[in-house]
Amino acid sequence: MKRLLVLFPLLLATEAVAMSQTPNTPTPDQSALSTGNNAFAVDLYSQLSRKPGNLFFSPESISTAFAMAYAGASGQTATQIAATLHFTLPPDRLHPAMGALIAGLNAPHAGYQLSLADALWAEKDFPFLPAFLKLTNDDYAAGFRPMDFKSAPDAARTTINHWVEQKTNDKIKDLLPPGSVKPSTRLVLTNAIYFKGDWQTPFLKTNTHDEDFHLSSTQTVKAPLMHLETRLGYLKGDSFQAVSIPYKAGELSMIVFLPNAIDGLPAFEQSFTEANAKQWLAHPYASTKVILTLPKFKMTSQFELSQALTALGMKDAFHSAADFSAMTGNRDLFISAAIHKAFVDVNEEGTEAAAATGIILSANAVARPEPPIVFRADHAFLFLIRDNKSGSILFLGRVTDPTK
Repeated sequence: MKRLLVLFPLLLATEAVAMSQTPNTPTPDQSALSTGNNAFAVDLYSQLSRKPGNLFFSPESISTAFAMAYAGASGQTATQIAATLHFTLPPDRLHPAMGALIAGLNAPHAGYQLSLADALWAEKDFPFLPAFLKLTNDDYAAGFRPMDFKSAPDAARTTINHWVEQKTNDKIKDLLPPGSVKPSTRLVLTNAIYFKGDWQTPFLKTNTHDEDFHLSSTQTVKAPLMHLETRLGYLKGDSFQAVSIPYKAGELSMIVFLPNAIDGLPAFEQSFTEANAKQWLAHPYASTKVILTLPKFKMTSQFELSQALTALGMKDAFHSAADFSAMTGNRDLFISAAIHKAFVDVNEEGTEAAAATGIILSANAVARPEPPIVFRADHAFLFLIRDNKSGSILFLGRVTDPTK
């Protein structure tokens, strides 16, 4: 099955979308964290997008889970994790900044649901250092949950999967597949994120029709395309258009990057670098009348991340050379699996999205009306959902076939 790629939480500098300005400017540490998380999101997208088709993921979920692992890493392992995840703050500032970001995401929201949860599942009689457990509890609210991995690994896996289901409103099921948790497992770090929001201006269901969606310049498929004419934040690039579609209350937006050419997504992805993404997302999106066409789509994607993260420079963490001595006082753990699963449903009312990450560590004025812009996303495009207050990209991805 073809897959849709979306990177789940990136953190960016403040976006100048006129319709979605929000108060409470992030602190310098929160801005540095967001900038680094967004850079990681772009890097990971470049790895995962090498496989064809649809793809969806949450960089925010992955960054948060690995920040907890980073709290227990030392030496070269810690250096590699920091470089791969673009953690530029020293640990004594990084983890509180991450905690502040989590608290902001979990604060009460008007018009949408957004929640993020962390958990630390540890072998009940394994000696983890009190300082590591205190940090993950204080900054990540990841309370210590004793498990019996040695005698009942599959029962432990079922318990963890059930927690993930609850935290994602039953959208992420079976995060940890059979066999992933073994008697040698000593620690599982989990993060779950859930979002549900209605569009500020919903699409009318009566305006949704099955129409051609271009898979390539020579191939089409019938897909349900939604239609809306309204004022949106709009950006015209050299080879693409972008629109910012706000959710209720204006605190979150979906930004869709549509290449001009039907076959233009691969070239656009090549240009989707850290520097360009930062520029495009920080650019003022002028409020403009837009005739918008967007496909309805729903998908679930799952990844084992070790290969992609190793390619990005996190080499030692997945092997016996790993140094997680800040967890236990000894170099006796390594990451045996890093699993991510994400779900998204985009329809006339709004968007529902969820993702979870599991890291398994094993022993070892009235103006003249302007003509409307035509924005017809009837071919492959890239999109993201971001928190406008913090600048965090919560989801990022692409659609190549909305029927898959």
